[in-house]
Amino acid sequence: MTASTKPLLRGPRVVLRDVVPGDVDARFALGNTPDIVKMFGGDPGQVRDITRDAAQAWVTAQQEDRHAWVIDVGGDLLGAIRLHLINRADRRALIGIGILDPNALGQGFGSEAMRLLGAHAFDDMGLHRLGCRVLAFNARAIAAYKKVGFVVEGRERESALIDAEWHDDLVMGLLDRDLVRLP
Repeated sequence: MTASTKPLLRGPRVVLRDVVPGDVDARFALGNTPDIVKMFGGDPGQVRDITRDAAQAWVTAQQEDRHAWVIDVGGDLLGAIRLHLINRADRRALIGIGILDPNALGQGFGSEAMRLLGAHAFDDMGLHRLGCRVLAFNARAIAAYKKVGFVVEGRERESALIDAEWHDDLVMGLLDRDLVRLP
């Protein structure tokens, strides 16, 4: 996979890009934060320090997925965003995002990244709908999705077992006409 197959997507503060050689070190430096792992649906009590091999595997996965981008702000890797389960016939896909830098949370970088990827999905790929699932307790992520134009379409009760407790998932969706675009 070469970088030329994955478009560079630029916003006012965020760049969605393919991986670069320094990303293994950057991903390793970000480590694994228990609170962030919990927001992704992992058990915070089971979080272990990231290994260099795991950082390399993360970077390789981003590079090999032609619909996955690194979220970059000012030259710093903050996380990743991707489209998956792309259904061309129904013109829909799921979106997944992960901000891995705890210092970057709550600053609007995730919303900007989703707006960039949403515009690419709708304008360049011809998709009509993006969907996602988010843990009902993840208020920050829900607010970010809503800021982009996603609406809550349903709730799956007790669908995630995290740290020996059941939690609901919200199902959210965004139609091409509802995307709140970047200025």
